[in-house]
Amino acid sequence: MTSRLHGSKDFWIAGLRAEGPSFLDAITQAPPDTPVPSCPGWVVTNLVHHLGSIYHWVRGHSTRGITSPPDHRRAPLLDDLPTGPALVEWWQDEFTELLDTFEALDPELPAWNWAPQAKKAGFWPRRMAHETSVHRWDAQMAIGIGEPVEAKLAVDGVSEVLDTWLPAGRRHNPSSRQGVVQLVATDAAQEWFLRLRGEGVALLDTGTLLDSDEHPARAYAAGTASDLLLALYGRVGFEVLEVTGDITLLDCLRTG
Repeated sequence: MTSRLHGSKDFWIAGLRAEGPSFLDAITQAPPDTPVPSCPGWVVTNLVHHLGSIYHWVRGHSTRGITSPPDHRRAPLLDDLPTGPALVEWWQDEFTELLDTFEALDPELPAWNWAPQAKKAGFWPRRMAHETSVHRWDAQMAIGIGEPVEAKLAVDGVSEVLDTWLPAGRRHNPSSRQGVVQLVATDAAQEWFLRLRGEGVALLDTGTLLDSDEHPARAYAAGTASDLLLALYGRVGFEVLEVTGDITLLDCLRTG
């Protein structure tokens, strides 16, 4: 098994093209005031506003050709967002415009992002593919039919949590814990090793970790790529996975 999966603009746009219609189908079936159980305090209207506004914001800055942060979020103000019957059409328009923007986007174009990695536009198709996949699952949960994220997309989503969210400090449970965690996607021949060092986290190549290495704690979690992804985002509990070792280390990996 290998520790990394390299995606591409076409791969992430394909993920968006698959996930977007499923999100649309779910929000079309659910009344706007339907609670979203995986997002406490939200109803479907909140979820649609959130995702559509992010699309709008990303379109506004990913094509600027500069790496300085946007002056402001540039998302529509909540008071300006549609409700009722216009809600679904508004989201669909934002999604279509995002796809059009990404199709024409040079992934090597300089572009700001919030992660400790290359400031290039290719960051954003990846980010939006995974943002959409998780929120598609949220929308489906509102109507009780949450379907798994496709395995290859979910594998890259797990990698994004580990190589982007956690190194950026976007952890739900910052901790002084130290140890090594092994994650295994059983349906995709993929594994990841991470070393926790208090506030820091390092994604390791499998060849750099020796069984003889001494570490203060270890944890192992295996399951489908989708379940791993949803667990890291706090959508499902780690108990859906096969877990051994010091399972409290897994709480240090939650993000979203």
